[in-house]
Amino acid sequence: MPKLIVVEKPETWKFNLEDVDVITADKYITEEYYQSVKNLKVINLCKSYQYQSEGYYVSLLAEARSHKVLPGVSTIQDLRFPSILRDDSQDFDELIQNTFKNEPYNHIEFNIYFGNALSEHLDKLALQLFQLVQAPSLRASFARKHKWVLHNIKPISINEVPDVDKPLLVKALEKYLHRKRDYKPDKKKYDLAILVNPEDSNPPSDDRALKRFYKAALEAGFNTEFITKNDFDQLIQYDALFIRETTNVNHHTFRFAKKAASLGLAVIDDPESILKCTNKVYLHELLRANKILTPKSFVITEENCDQLPDKMVFPFILKQPDGAFSKGVFKIESIDEFKRVRESMFEKSDLLIAQEFLPTPFDWRVGIIDGQVLFVCKYFMATKHWQIINWNSKQVKAQEGEVECIAIDQAPSGLLKTALKATSLIGKSLYGVDMKEVGEKFYVIEINDNPNIDAGIEDKILKDKLYDTIMEVFLNKIKIEK
Repeated sequence: MPKLIVVEKPETWKFNLEDVDVITADKYITEEYYQSVKNLKVINLCKSYQYQSEGYYVSLLAEARSHKVLPGVSTIQDLRFPSILRDDSQDFDELIQNTFKNEPYNHIEFNIYFGNALSEHLDKLALQLFQLVQAPSLRASFARKHKWVLHNIKPISINEVPDVDKPLLVKALEKYLHRKRDYKPDKKKYDLAILVNPEDSNPPSDDRALKRFYKAALEAGFNTEFITKNDFDQLIQYDALFIRETTNVNHHTFRFAKKAASLGLAVIDDPESILKCTNKVYLHELLRANKILTPKSFVITEENCDQLPDKMVFPFILKQPDGAFSKGVFKIESIDEFKRVRESMFEKSDLLIAQEFLPTPFDWRVGIIDGQVLFVCKYFMATKHWQIINWNSKQVKAQEGEVECIAIDQAPSGLLKTALKATSLIGKSLYGVDMKEVGEKFYVIEINDNPNIDAGIEDKILKDKLYDTIMEVFLNKIKIEK
């Protein structure tokens, strides 16, 4: 991918980089060539990113032209709200405390260039801050009160870079652009990142499935790499992002999805799907408003919760709005249990979902991608338990129920029709619709934005074709974006 560095005075900068042009902001903004050329990577080193400055317009126009730009407009906007960035820095609070544990002063300030700092002991923190705020040159300040906290972080212009730091800036930029993944001897056309969490004991795809995704991606023509939460700064290098770890809004997976979408990547799970699917309160209102059959449900608060037993018979289900993998879900048998459980749940959320309990021997799940049914499974209840997963079981074999995958043409038509209607309200990404069958009716329990796809289970019918289908969707999404 051709690279472009935009600065005010190109003649003052010398970079040791192949396939890189150094031009002025005016040239990038006005010349017809840059208005029409595709697949450019743009590093915006303008002296200001203030609203309506040339630097602001370089990033804005780069995104309009589908160029991959650093910093992006969303980053520039985030820098206007330092309180948000301070809150996000709590994700790596332990690193902050360890970095400054021997610091004799109560305030420290340092510069960051593409994730690098002048002092080696600051490099790990510098990289985290660069991943948080994707701007080429940053100045971060920390203050010690009862503990060390991020006080401020802002971009600095090229004019503000001290002479002693300029060799570091050049070296860091060269390192950032001169990555081995930019060299593709196999000449594959597109780059796919698969986001995983190697430490997750219950990921949405097991190792065998991930290997099959990797194989299918290669066969589809992708340069493919597995990445982790530490690779946020590398997103600009890719054309597509496939998230294969459990998603949540208040989580790095959502930040990855948002950043990837802002860069023009094809994303599964896309940020809108994560936002909609991970909150059961939203899903409850959405499904009800569109007359899709669901178990009798109520949204409750601390103010109205005492009225619930008048509306709902025991037992009923009490859910945390953002629970996943059957966690944050409780079967309530009595008033006393309701009072005890709700108290701890209200500590995490102002709203809860109370849902009618529909006992069935199994739950249906319909996997859907891009508006088409991908797989159909029956998930049977765990041994002597009311859920498909019993997290309290001490026996591994008894923790999960059996799974039966069936051919799509053998599945009830009403099941498929309801699942497709439900997901059409969310988008055209990858979803798993959990449903109950009672009599001849199908009730939607929830919609998952990153359903389980494990080897030998969800792929039992389609086998390799399941993985190939998902990669074909990625290719089509990229072509539409391009």
